[in-house]
Amino acid sequence: MIKVEGLSMRYGPVLALDNVSFQVNTGEIVALLGPNGAGKSTTMKILTTYLHPSSGRAQVNEFDVLEQPLQARAQIGYLPETLPLYMDMEVRGYLKFVGKARGLSGAELDSRTKLVVQECGLEPMYRKIIRELSKGYKQRTALAQALIHDPSIIILDEPTSGLDPHQILEIRQLIKRLAEGKTVLLSTHILQEVEATADRVVIISQGRTVGDGTIEELRDRAKKFERVCVAVMGSAKAIERELSGLSIVKKVEPGRVENGYVHFTVLAEPGVELWREVSALAREKKWELRELYDKPLSLEETFLTLTEETSELAGKGGAR
Repeated sequence: MIKVEGLSMRYGPVLALDNVSFQVNTGEIVALLGPNGAGKSTTMKILTTYLHPSSGRAQVNEFDVLEQPLQARAQIGYLPETLPLYMDMEVRGYLKFVGKARGLSGAELDSRTKLVVQECGLEPMYRKIIRELSKGYKQRTALAQALIHDPSIIILDEPTSGLDPHQILEIRQLIKRLAEGKTVLLSTHILQEVEATADRVVIISQGRTVGDGTIEELRDRAKKFERVCVAVMGSAKAIERELSGLSIVKKVEPGRVENGYVHFTVLAEPGVELWREVSALAREKKWELRELYDKPLSLEETFLTLTEETSELAGKGGAR
């Protein structure tokens, strides 16, 4: 549904996008993730035909965004980070206005307006002035305008920015419900949103694609060590010495002491069954264990590893 090939974008001397490529398949929710200034919004503005790339190409449902911009726009429902709302209009009047701008009229306009109001939970606010709405309902109204023409692709730029936890949960559930039968590209820097909603993640850092896959695939790529956490009753120094003595162990990091149990994080090279070795050692030494578990990389650690690799490369002159 979305195909990006070698997109680059210059703002004068600044290279905002550098040969970015990725795809979003039918029915997927894909999160576009990256630090501030990484190029996420620039990518979305190119896909929605707001910007003309310096080089490369992008297709939306097989329509080229440069050669067939009107056809491409018709496929897309877009929610930009700055909400496209007219504050002095009623919700009803605003959605009718957007629907007419999208080419709807008559019974079709009435039907689509009624449907998006129901889908976005706007019934109680239908006759209210937009400026009087809460931030959550403003977000719902902006999402409703993106859906009014029944697009096959929904592009959302920071859809939960500035919302409180309850509102974030509401919008998250709404996005997942609306994604049934549609393709969603979601830009965010909130990692919890990615884990809660996305089927796949594309990470952009310093204008380049540094990761593309499921969260598990990206974790495997970023993983530099096997890691287990263990809590043992006893002397911290003695236990650390025994753990460090395992041939596969590269590092032992002691942690807190709680009710006599000493917590450790144990690291080994990737590919070994570290937890088995630690478990066998505990049985041999007759340790009293409180916990022993694998600790995979969090999404935050994965994100930092992949983006820091790009920063290091840039520092060595290899990022461009």
